[in-house]
Amino acid sequence: MDSNILQHFRKDEEPLISQLSDYIMQAENEYRPILTHFLNPREQYIAQSLIHKNQDVKVSFSGGYENAERKRAIFYPSYYEVQDDDFNLELIMIKYPVKFTSLTHGQILGTLANSGLDREVIGDIIEQNDTWQFLCEKEVSDYFRLQIDRVGKIKVRLEDAPLDEIVVPELNWQEKMVTSSSLRIDSLVSVTFNISRESSKNLIKAEKVQLNWMTVARPDYEVKYGDILSIRGYGRLRIDDLLGVTHKDKLRIRVSVLEKNN
Repeated sequence: MDSNILQHFRKDEEPLISQLSDYIMQAENEYRPILTHFLNPREQYIAQSLIHKNQDVKVSFSGGYENAERKRAIFYPSYYEVQDDDFNLELIMIKYPVKFTSLTHGQILGTLANSGLDREVIGDIIEQNDTWQFLCEKEVSDYFRLQIDRVGKIKVRLEDAPLDEIVVPELNWQEKMVTSSSLRIDSLVSVTFNISRESSKNLIKAEKVQLNWMTVARPDYEVKYGDILSIRGYGRLRIDDLLGVTHKDKLRIRVSVLEKNN
């Protein structure tokens, strides 16, 4: 693999880069579209970056609705016209006794994650007015319907639903400009949520911080463009742009913040 490409990404992203590069080569050599599993925003950025100078292959993304976080990518020859059906998305409705109980995002994600399938086949989990849905790859929708009849102790029934019945979540992301001494996770959490650096480190050590949906245990781990941090008790933080340095050598960073109460 080209070392000039790898130097722009994290070491632990090399397997993904290798896989996406293979998909791009396959689309180019076989003259057909190649579909990926669901990618988080950082992974989508990597996919887009890898074809930046490739004139023969393009990439498109879909997660079922315009502002979806997790999306499938499709690499395709430049002459190909992508259709919505090419993404093989399935919308699943979660039926449960709404009048007597309630569900949470964490409960649903935990149930899906423990079903025996990888997280990469699951898209966004969305809710509006107690209606819960999730996106998945069409190939695994039958498996979920057959395997899952409870979320925690709550009896549920999973049903297919047309994509045009998707409930678009009302997420109130707030854009914010912050300055930080570094791109370390503990520093970004501290300046964004106005807590001490020590408190930020303690959250990370207590495994209450996730980077791109994976628990991170190192306060010194550095974020990059497109990363999403989830901080239990505070909310979420997305890295939207790195804007250079101030005259005091602080990094200027544009982020979007989703507070916990939203």
